[in-house]
This record gives sequence, structure tokens and C-alpha cells, in this order.
Amino acid sequence: MKRKRVLVGLAVIVGLIVFFFVASLLVMRFGATPGEFSFGGRIAVVEIRGVITQSSGVIDELRRHREDNGVKAIVLRIDSPGGGVGPSQEIYQEVLKTRKEKKVLTSMGAVAASGGYYIACGSDLIVANPGTITGSIGVVMQFSNFEELMKKIGIKGVVIKSGAFKDTGSPFREMTPEERRLLQQVIDSVQEQFVQAVATGRKMDRAKVAEIADGRILTGEQARKLGLVDELGNLQDAIDLAAKLVGIEGRPQVIYPRRKVTLWDLVLKDLTRGILDTLIEKGFELSYRMSPGG
Repeated sequence: MKRKRVLVGLAVIVGLIVFFFVASLLVMRFGATPGEFSFGGRIAVVEIRGVITQSSGVIDELRRHREDNGVKAIVLRIDSPGGGVGPSQEIYQEVLKTRKEKKVLTSMGAVAASGGYYIACGSDLIVANPGTITGSIGVVMQFSNFEELMKKIGIKGVVIKSGAFKDTGSPFREMTPEERRLLQQVIDSVQEQFVQAVATGRKMDRAKVAEIADGRILTGEQARKLGLVDELGNLQDAIDLAAKLVGIEGRPQVIYPRRKVTLWDLVLKDLTRGILDTLIEKGFELSYRMSPGG
């Protein structure tokens, strides 16, 4: 009898654990943020944080809010030094699509530079803190050369390739003048795309943008004087401005991003972020990203 009670107790405990586990999954999957099921005009906040390595999550959020008739405006909260050219351009294009239907404002956090600023240029208005680090309009491609080190330890790299430029950027040897010219042409092409996006988004003369598109960083205050930012203020100021632009009276109801906490977030992500960022930065990738030198 005692053994039976123990087994029943264990079964109840296991059942409770399973119940709370499933409930947690359902909340994370379908849970709503404050204000999501409220009535009246709403403002949605979409966050872009950290190095930009992918675009799907942000694009999905923008599309969801764009299709929600209850959402009257969207505020992009950007706190990013930039990242890959492809993801930055994909998010920028989605912002342009969204602007055709709803107002989109950008609120800059501590940093909104390079690819982060590229995305901001797609919005209707940009609000930055006076001390926000922004600008860094430019493109970078970085490589490492281990040739001298490998000579010292007696290792020689051997490459078999199908074309003259297939191993461009190889760490086993110096880059040839032809390879440098090729890569510079690529950089110049992508830089022109960046300059044009800023000139179009900010309604500025292209030549004026080109003068400051040398990778320099700027404070929010400096950027405003140059016409790269519209207003100085924090996230709440941007939300209030968005509400005013779409005619929402009183305090706007705000939808904030869903927070999903996983084992990856708690343990693995922080441990590997530095390694992954280093691999991305040193790899064969074009980046709209603020570098240590600006």
C-alpha cells in the first residue's frame, strides 16, 4: 500500500511537471504581449538588436503588424552596429513595403550605425538620443593572412581552383593586385547602394551624402545637424510622435516584441556569440558594420 502511494505521488509530480512544461510552451508560442488584444489604435515596436546576421524574424514581425488593422504605426527600435549587407537590405526593403500602408518611425538606442542606419533610412522619421552612436556609412570586407606564421611552423597551403579568383582572400598568401581591384569594385558597388539609400530616404543630395559616407561615426546630435536624423529623443518620444502622426489621442496602446526564453538564450548563445561574431567578421562577407576604426 505504501509503495502504491509513492508511485501515485511520483505520477502526480511528473504530471504537474509535464503540465507546466506544456503550458510554458503554449504561452511562449501563442502568448500575447501587453496591449496586443486591446481595442483602439495601437503602436507596435519592432526591435533590431545586436549584429545583423539574418532578417527573417524582423521581416515576419513587420508583415504581421502591417496586416493587423488595429496597428496604426510601427516604431523600429534599433540598437545595432550593423551587420551583413544582405540581411540589412532585406529588412530595409520590407520597411519600404510597410511604409506604403503604415507610418514607420525609427528610435535609435545606444548604437544604430552602418547597417543599422541603412535600415533606419527606410522609415518615415528617425529619432535618436543626443549621444546615440550612428552614421558609419560604409562597407567593409576583412581578411586574415597567416602566410608568415605558417612559414615559421613549416606548414604550406595547397589550393586547387577552377578560376583565377576562386581563392581570393586566401589566408595562405598575399592578395594579388588583380584581386584587390576586383574586391574594391565590389565594395564600391555596394557602397553606392548605401549612399543612394541614404540620399533617397533622407531626401538629401547624393553628393552631400557621399562627403560623409567615409565610415565616420557620429553622435545623434551631430547626425541631426547633418540631416541624417529628424528629432532627438528616446523610445517613448518616438512612440508619442508616431501616435500623433496617425491621430491617436491620449496615451497610445503599445505592442512590444514577444520574449522567448530558451536554453540557447540562457546558456549557449552568450558563450558562442563572441566566437560567431569573430568568424563572421573575418570571413568572406560584405558588411555594413561599424568596425573598431569607425
